[in-house]
Amino acid sequence: MPKRLFTRGLAAALLGLAVTPGVANAGLIFPEKGGSPNADKIWTLYLLIFVLAMCVFVGVAGALIWALFKFRARRGLVAAQIHGNTRLEIGWTVGAFVILVFITIFTFIQLSGIKDPPASLIDANGNAVAAAHPQYAATDMPAPPKGSASMNITVVGEQYVWSFGYPGQEGVISYVDMVVPVGMTITLDIVAKDVIHSWWIPKLGGKMDAVPGLTNKTWFQIPPSQIKPGQKEVIYNGQCAELCGRNHANMLGRVIGMRYSDWKAWYDQKAQQIKQAKAQAAATRKRLEAQQGG
Repeated sequence: MPKRLFTRGLAAALLGLAVTPGVANAGLIFPEKGGSPNADKIWTLYLLIFVLAMCVFVGVAGALIWALFKFRARRGLVAAQIHGNTRLEIGWTVGAFVILVFITIFTFIQLSGIKDPPASLIDANGNAVAAAHPQYAATDMPAPPKGSASMNITVVGEQYVWSFGYPGQEGVISYVDMVVPVGMTITLDIVAKDVIHSWWIPKLGGKMDAVPGLTNKTWFQIPPSQIKPGQKEVIYNGQCAELCGRNHANMLGRVIGMRYSDWKAWYDQKAQQIKQAKAQAAATRKRLEAQQGG
């Protein structure tokens, strides 16, 4: 009886582990796509390598199974002494070389679209513009093409929350939720205050570590078509992908994409709230100083 209970309990625990981490799952086999052009190109590259790897696996496993039956041991027979097959050895060496060269060339073709941020689909006023091609890949991520609108957001990881600093004199900062206009190229400066974290929104591209004392960069661009008619926003979920302490599992993050007019209204509201809070703080400070002076 105890053994049966243990087996059932173990099965239930394994099922729970398989079902609960939905945010971190990020696709059962392939990475997620559809949220940003760089995520789509990562998916394409992953698919190609996966298909080639499966072809190699099926070929090798098939040859192994065929050899097991073709050359299985028989009673009374002496095993043949084989010293190699030159043609076969040259063939699989050349085949592996060709596959690696093809993967390398295709990777570098895709790399520019993964690494380098393209021009925005909207200008600084939210008006639609023609798309531009991205630049070539570089060791450090370059800025978007000159003359195009973009938004740079500072992503700060700390135990156990993400904060986002927006450009502008207003000093707007949000926590957990990053709100951006769709169609605009968003470049990210990713830093950490304490330990190593990892910024990861699966549908918007690959992971990027947040390391104390180092600024890492990445980008995304949400297509305007992601917001369906009748909807005000589109939401992408993610979480810290680096074990950063006991509350690591609670360090979630979201990117919320809005049409430019809705985003501008949100930004102006946050800026006004900050202005009011500063004014209230200054008035409170002045009142306390007056009380102390009296």
